[in-house]
Amino acid sequence: MTDQTPNLRHPEKAHKPDTPVLRKPEWIRAKAPTSPEVAETRKLMRDLKLNTVCEEAACPNLGECWKQKHATVMILGAVCTRACAFCNVATGKPVGIDHDEPDHVAEAVGKLGLHHVVITSVDRDDLADGGAKHFVRTIQAIRRASPDTTIEVLTPDFLRKPGAIEAVVEAKPDVYNHNLETVPRLYPTIRPGARYFASLQLLARVRELDPAIFTKSGLMVGLGEEKLELMQVMDDLRVADVDFLTLGQYLQPTRKHAAVARFVPPAEFIEFKTLGLAKGFLRVASSPMTRSSHHAGEDFAALKAARLAKLAAAE
Repeated sequence: MTDQTPNLRHPEKAHKPDTPVLRKPEWIRAKAPTSPEVAETRKLMRDLKLNTVCEEAACPNLGECWKQKHATVMILGAVCTRACAFCNVATGKPVGIDHDEPDHVAEAVGKLGLHHVVITSVDRDDLADGGAKHFVRTIQAIRRASPDTTIEVLTPDFLRKPGAIEAVVEAKPDVYNHNLETVPRLYPTIRPGARYFASLQLLARVRELDPAIFTKSGLMVGLGEEKLELMQVMDDLRVADVDFLTLGQYLQPTRKHAAVARFVPPAEFIEFKTLGLAKGFLRVASSPMTRSSHHAGEDFAALKAARLAKLAAAE
């Protein structure tokens, strides 16, 4: 893992002026990652030469999740080819691929005793397939080693990588997640390397290829979006027949990252959840501390139950 100062970690942001850092309200509270289980999980990841998005993205839920030995593995290295304004993952020119990584991930899943695992990655625009084959090999390795473990993938957008989405879907993950992150108006400043409608089309394409796979997407709030814009994104996701939506508060990693426009109060997150369920999502996780992989195992069980209930009601 890298242990760098913000300026070294994000050289592409070094020229940017410092943004103001708002004082966190009382409802933004993270548990300190000090339990023995956290230390054990960290040691296992280092021993197997694995990266986690929990560490690289500075997730505030690391202490809670790792206490339960629930870590989200980040494959394809720890250096991203994109430079999103919200993200703490290092940007630069990645090195090659560790071809032993899929087996190491499978070993970690077994040693942690995971019933549900989330696999994500950095963007690898330098690779012809964006890293899709590596996702496939990782899914296959987990299936061989832990056939009862359900698998959730959180992939990049595979922009201009023909066949990449199809390859990952053919490997049959149980959940396919791709985060839209924010409203389309903010893409040029917050997610400049991505395209809103390409990301939306990815989710629709997954549903078209294999309706049995649950689809999922996530949004950050507090970046300056308007409520009506969020409602439009929800509608767009429902047109793509996405099953599960997560909404959480954006937290600024450093002064060189996008500033927090406001801290959204818990009552508004409850409202977002109510609206999302009314729009037809099978599940909506919405709270200040919600993140894509937070409580992923419990959410997957609830997703399955919600789909079964919906099918039963339609009969």
